Amino acid sequence: MSTPDQLQPNAVRPQQPKNGLGTTGFVLGLLGLIFSFIPFIGVIAWPLVILGIVFAAVGIGRVRARKATNKGVAIAGLVLSVLGLGVAILWAAAFTKAVNDVTTEANRTVTVHYEVSGTAKGASVTYSTIGEGGSSTNQEKPGTLPWSKDLTTKGLIKGGTLTVTTGMDGGDVTCKVVVDGKEAKTATASGQFAIASCDGF
Repeated sequence: MSTPDQLQPNAVRPQQPKNGLGTTGFVLGLLGLIFSFIPFIGVIAWPLVILGIVFAAVGIGRVRARKATNKGVAIAGLVLSVLGLGVAILWAAAFTKAVNDVTTEANRTVTVHYEVSGTAKGASVTYSTIGEGGSSTNQEKPGTLPWSKDLTTKGLIKGGTLTVTTGMDGGDVTCKVVVDGKEAKTATASGQFAIASCDGF
C-alpha cells in the first residue's frame, strides 16, 4: 500500500520556524542588561545590547513574516536590550560628568587664608601648601599677634598645614584656615611650647 508521500512526491512540506535570531536577541539583551549595571565591566554591555536590538528586531520581523513563532521571546529580547542600552548610556553620562568635574577641579584656583591670633609673644608659625607645583613649607616668627597670610594654589591636590607654637613665654594661640571664604579648620592651644595645629583641610 502506498503512503501519502509516495502518492504525492512533489508535495511541499511545511517550513520549519526560524526562531534563532529572536532567541539570540533575547540572550544578548539579557546578558547586556546584567553587565550594564557593573561599573567599568559595563563597557561589555554596549556591543551586547546593540547586537541584541538588531537580532531581536530581525526576529520580530520574521515573526510578522510568519517565518518564526517566538514572538514573545523576540519582544522580550528587544525590551531587555533597550533597557540595557539605557543603563549603559546613564553610566557613560555619569562617567563623562565625573571626568569633567575632575578636570574643572584640577584647573580651579583656590585662595587659602592663614590666620593666627592670641596673646603669645614668642609664637612660631609654620605653614605649608600643596598644589600642582608641589609642596612648600615656611616658618615665621611674627613677634606679636595677630598674623595672617594669603596664598593661592591650583590643581587637583590642595590643602596644607598651619602650626603655631607658643614658645618659652607661653600664652595662648588660635590658628584658623579659611579656604575660598569658608572656614575650613581652627584650633587653640595655651601654655609653654603649646602647639595649635590646623591641618587636614
